Amino acid sequence: MVTIRAARRGDVPAILVIYNATVKEPAAAYEDSPNTLPQREEWFDYYQQRNFPILVAERAGLVVGWASLGPHQERSGFRFTGSVALYVDTMYRRQGIGGLLLEALLETARERRLHCLLAVIDSKNEPSLQLHQRLGFRTAGTFREAGCKFGQWRDVVYLQYLLDDRSSPGD
Repeated sequence: MVTIRAARRGDVPAILVIYNATVKEPAAAYEDSPNTLPQREEWFDYYQQRNFPILVAERAGLVVGWASLGPHQERSGFRFTGSVALYVDTMYRRQGIGGLLLEALLETARERRLHCLLAVIDSKNEPSLQLHQRLGFRTAGTFREAGCKFGQWRDVVYLQYLLDDRSSPGD
């Protein structure tokens, strides 16, 4: 059984381990080197201070995945648009955990009255692209050679999810 809950500061080391594992993969987490614990703690504190949600998937007392909902940009004109991130421990992939996390993020975004969510995914990360599309994200565009990892250019796919059918932000 998997439980989805709000992350606590004590979860940061597990979040770090999961994230750093993806840093080693070519089609995820565009970082040149693994994060340190202080870097992830700073990220966690920033999200907490700004009231951006970080969720974890817990199974048998272990954090096996995490997801976050952050700003697309910090400009006021984008206040109704969020950006999602999602990572699952390699041993627990393809077990529905990513879907549970993403569904929880969608619900959180609706509660916050966001209108649009964006996901930025490497064009070769088929499992992640399929997961997002299965839950209703649609491809908005592909940016050729917009990222780089391991000394190679990477194409990046932007996916979009419209949370409601408001005709204007005031509705």
